[in-house]
Amino acid sequence: MTSAVVFAYHNVGVRCLRVLLDQGVQVALLITHKDNPAETIWFDSVEKLARARAIPVITPEDANQPEVVAQIKALQPDFIFSFYYRNMLRPEVLALPRRGAYNMHGSLLPKYRGRVPVNWAVIMGERETGATLHEMVEKPDAGGIVDQEPVSIGPDETAAEVFAKVTGAAERVLARALPGLIAGNARITPQDLGKGGYFGGRKPDDGRIDWTKSAQAVHNLVRGVAPPYPGAFTQIKGMRLRILRTRIEANRPPRSGAPGLYFEAGSFFADCGDGGVLRIAELDAQGSPLDPAAFANEKITFT
Repeated sequence: MTSAVVFAYHNVGVRCLRVLLDQGVQVALLITHKDNPAETIWFDSVEKLARARAIPVITPEDANQPEVVAQIKALQPDFIFSFYYRNMLRPEVLALPRRGAYNMHGSLLPKYRGRVPVNWAVIMGERETGATLHEMVEKPDAGGIVDQEPVSIGPDETAAEVFAKVTGAAERVLARALPGLIAGNARITPQDLGKGGYFGGRKPDDGRIDWTKSAQAVHNLVRGVAPPYPGAFTQIKGMRLRILRTRIEANRPPRSGAPGLYFEAGSFFADCGDGGVLRIAELDAQGSPLDPAAFANEKITFT
């Protein structure tokens, strides 16, 4: 029987772990993360699935520490798989499985190597992304490609909506690729890293809106960090307003004056640096929906 040690988290981890189990892979150990109480946990628990299937689970702070390496080595796994595990694995870990270590990445590699690739693809205005199963090497997301599948990005879709499609693609990619990996005849295609780039992680403060940018760029940022992610935001008199959904108003002229947010004709709008106008379809203040009627008779400056 084919055996594996699995590093996993998030919905992709849950769905891909199920694929391994459905195809008869013996998962000797699951290594995952403890949920961070400061983080909104909107995704499924890979630990819960593993324990329901009687798979041993550990949650080390550092999976590269000697005792974890020794535990994996003692299991002599055929494969290591990483499905949305958040930490880098060192070469000494990647060298442990007899038949290789493979990672599922949420982009069409070599594009968007690195952190939060779905969010970045939306923020950068891509019309397509996907899921890629690739060999794990010391350099992140740089190993040869086993299989990948594209998914579309609609002009108004949020990162969470795209991530749901990427999760489905990841499940299908693994299901297709696994028989070849087990049989030893999978075709591996080297990456041309010059055709892509590496992107780092994002912090909540990276969602601050710069209204001097184009309407399309602001719209993409709003979509790329919309809930369950922290959200794009602007400030009004020291209060943070989250801009949760926008629509590009192609036929609406901007008001005269500086770019920014304003209330007009019963709705919130924003003029942007290129002269484009956004309708603010949803926003909140300090976690509560903002009532447009409260602004109907007030002149307020947003910065």
